[in-house]
Amino acid sequence: MSTYILVHGAWHGAWCWQKLVPLLQAQGHKVITPDLPALGGDKTPIAQVTFQSYVDRVCQCIDGEPEAVILAGHSMSGMVITQAAEQRPDKIQALVYVAAFLPQSGESLVKLAEQMDGSLIHPNMIFSDDGSYVTLDKEICRQAFYDDCSPDDVETAVARLVPQATAPLATPVRTTAENYGRVKRVYLTCLKDQAIPPAFQKKMYLATPCEKVVSLNASHSPFLSMPDELAKQLLPL
Repeated sequence: MSTYILVHGAWHGAWCWQKLVPLLQAQGHKVITPDLPALGGDKTPIAQVTFQSYVDRVCQCIDGEPEAVILAGHSMSGMVITQAAEQRPDKIQALVYVAAFLPQSGESLVKLAEQMDGSLIHPNMIFSDDGSYVTLDKEICRQAFYDDCSPDDVETAVARLVPQATAPLATPVRTTAENYGRVKRVYLTCLKDQAIPPAFQKKMYLATPCEKVVSLNASHSPFLSMPDELAKQLLPL
């Protein structure tokens, strides 16, 4: 049996995996779903949040496991799992990018986002007066994140979103072929995504080739709209 570490994206928390976790556990797998600093239920002050603090949180989870893990990241956390793989290549069985940013060394999320056409997220960010965090209008969240989710799931999810620290978004990843480059990569692309458009997802996974690319007929949050199909794609790993 495998150990899965599932890392949520921006504005979200570990709660977003709640439909997927029991499906993996039912097959005998262990599932770990950390809250990143200042997201979900974590109470770290936003002013203290850095990209490295995200990576450290994930590496703490990896270090707590005796065997190599399957590390999955959604959306923004594609950046996080990429840097974690650079730091812990021998402890990761596979990286899974779920509608996620897939950076090359030297790229930040901000740099990647500036290249996207058609995203509802990047042009609609609302920055705090001091620039330390960013929020989104609730209607934009409904469209961009949960367009194919049930009304109940949409309202529950939107109510749980929290401000996103900006510092991690501007920090580039630093990876090498010797470490990150030898870790198996899988990309799950969402064909109805309005947050990270499918064409841009394709651009990223062509620039950084993955061992396997799977298409899901979903919007940005398949863990809510089609958890059974998402589990099906994760379980062979």
